[in-house]
Amino acid sequence: MKNNIIKLSLLFLSFGFFACDDEINELQPFTEGNPETFFNSVATFQNGVDGIYRQFFLCYANSGSGLQGIPDILSDNVILVQTGRTSNEDYYDYRYVPNTGGAIPLYWSELYEAVNAANLVIGQIDNLADGPEKDNILGQALAARGLAHFDLARIFAKIPTQSGDANSSPGIVYVKVEDGDTGDPSFEPAREPVASNYSEMIDDLERASTLIGTDNGQGRLDRNSVFGILSRLYLYNGEYAKAVTAANQVTTPLATATELEEVYTDASEAGIVVKWAVNTTSESNFPNVGVLYSQSNSDATISEYAIDLEFFSSVDPNDLRRNVMQFVGTNQGNDYNAVKKFLGETGQVNGRVDIKVMRAAEVLLNKAEAQFELGQETAALATLDELRDLRFTSYTGGETGQALEDAIQFNRRVELSFEGHRFFDIKRRGEAVNRSAFGDIIDGSGTPAEVQTLAAGDFRFQLPIPIDEINANANMEQNEGY
Repeated sequence: MKNNIIKLSLLFLSFGFFACDDEINELQPFTEGNPETFFNSVATFQNGVDGIYRQFFLCYANSGSGLQGIPDILSDNVILVQTGRTSNEDYYDYRYVPNTGGAIPLYWSELYEAVNAANLVIGQIDNLADGPEKDNILGQALAARGLAHFDLARIFAKIPTQSGDANSSPGIVYVKVEDGDTGDPSFEPAREPVASNYSEMIDDLERASTLIGTDNGQGRLDRNSVFGILSRLYLYNGEYAKAVTAANQVTTPLATATELEEVYTDASEAGIVVKWAVNTTSESNFPNVGVLYSQSNSDATISEYAIDLEFFSSVDPNDLRRNVMQFVGTNQGNDYNAVKKFLGETGQVNGRVDIKVMRAAEVLLNKAEAQFELGQETAALATLDELRDLRFTSYTGGETGQALEDAIQFNRRVELSFEGHRFFDIKRRGEAVNRSAFGDIIDGSGTPAEVQTLAAGDFRFQLPIPIDEINANANMEQNEGY
């Protein structure tokens, strides 16, 4: 990554997106300014942190390739609809290559821009007087830096629990500055081992947990966010006892079944631990993330991807999440199991809604899985039942052994469906993607997936490093197979 190019332009662009403070309106482009003098108050530092959140939003919410949807397209949850635009078909068929556009350069650029914005804040943090406000700013920046590197690592590198060689395999470049240090803007770094990446991101998040405030407002990280992210990080890293401990620190209550439906129309924030928020006063400036799955109007639903029939049929009729997941979309005389999540705000079908990065339900499922891995089956069942009690009109329960592990993983698949988790969950567990032979139409007829299986350990579980990065940095190693 050419840090100097990103670093010189990012500050001005990011702040313009969120700015409402008079100080920001007078901001000159960073090529003409100086971060040492710009960062001179809590307000300017918070605007700097808000610039980090902007980069996350652009990464997750991009209407063509957002991280909110591509991991489901890469998995077994959805099927390509032939009457749509066949968007992202190269990803669906695992034909992605490093010299094309779309998700690969989007994730790399936006997430490293988030990292650079975080480093700008961290590097100047001593401009603030010691105290809770300084701690909270630093905590947000550290947490965001850790989360951005985590997303980069799970996309472009192996996950520690994926395979025996994962920890020693090439990770990503962890770009950081120490407090008060502006860093070297021209270095060409090499990739670090995966184990080193996870150690550094966990260090950032753990430090953030001791600093960050308890409530920073809509679309910002706070104490619950940090411990929720840590529960995910520890799970990915195989540190199961720590995953349970972190999950227990999250106080956000679960959304009820009724509230859950409202969460996806932005009518409720129940159960949300982390989200990247749409600015409702200027929504036309934001991507409409739901377009990745469908475009709807009063006459038709042009589904890009529909719910796989085998998956949807496996969801119990007593499971209240069925109605949250699916609606019948009609186009060109065909009905489809259309994706209901991210369809739009109440009364809208424009796909423009907040990004639900983490919900309390995921934290609980992280805990249940970790408890099972620790051999604590009674506790794991009780944790799973906390969720099922709010999601089913009735269920049998009482599972043990393999049946309990299967129940935890299936409820995870259903609860987090279409929210950007499924591919990473398959990947981190060292499993294969196995798609059904059903077609795209609602009854299973139509055209099935061209690629039915992605074998466990296939090199395509790691996306390729963008070719522009390889060309710009002589020390950057491409992933195997590309």
